[in-house]
Amino acid sequence: MTTEILLAGFGGQGVLFAGKILAYCALTDGKELSWLPSYGPEMRGGTANCSVCVSDEPIGSPLVTAPDILVAMNQPSFDKFINAVKPNGFAFIDSSLVESKCERKDISCFYLPSTSMANENGLQGGSNMILLGKIIKETKIFTLDTVKKAIEKVVPPIKEKLIKNNFKAIELGMSE
Repeated sequence: MTTEILLAGFGGQGVLFAGKILAYCALTDGKELSWLPSYGPEMRGGTANCSVCVSDEPIGSPLVTAPDILVAMNQPSFDKFINAVKPNGFAFIDSSLVESKCERKDISCFYLPSTSMANENGLQGGSNMILLGKIIKETKIFTLDTVKKAIEKVVPPIKEKLIKNNFKAIELGMSE
């Protein structure tokens, strides 16, 4: 079983970080994985996307062109990738920044105002983790325990105080 995930948004939204969390979840669960970041030359505000493959078998290519799961954190990402999602796939959309609605009937779409939710809960910059929590709830690709272990591994010691906020954001997404 292979699950291909594509996370996309603006630089600075934590797209690559969320992808890294998913990759570490796969590692924690003993799965095969690939993590392939892609971003423009701009440090903040440019486009960024991240391909993550999780599999029980070796992965042939790390590039995700037809995701099983799409995370669209802004309108340009939604516009570019929504039609690439495989039939019976999932799309998780930050409805704070994406106004469009998907017209496809062959995928499951979840609209979550994750940027607004993050800001309202004192979790600025936590929109990515809120969406990740929603992914965990709806797809059951990983357990909450696995995600927490991955966050503890990925967050560097100098930013250890952010672990609690990431947990809170994941749980907020799971509660929706």
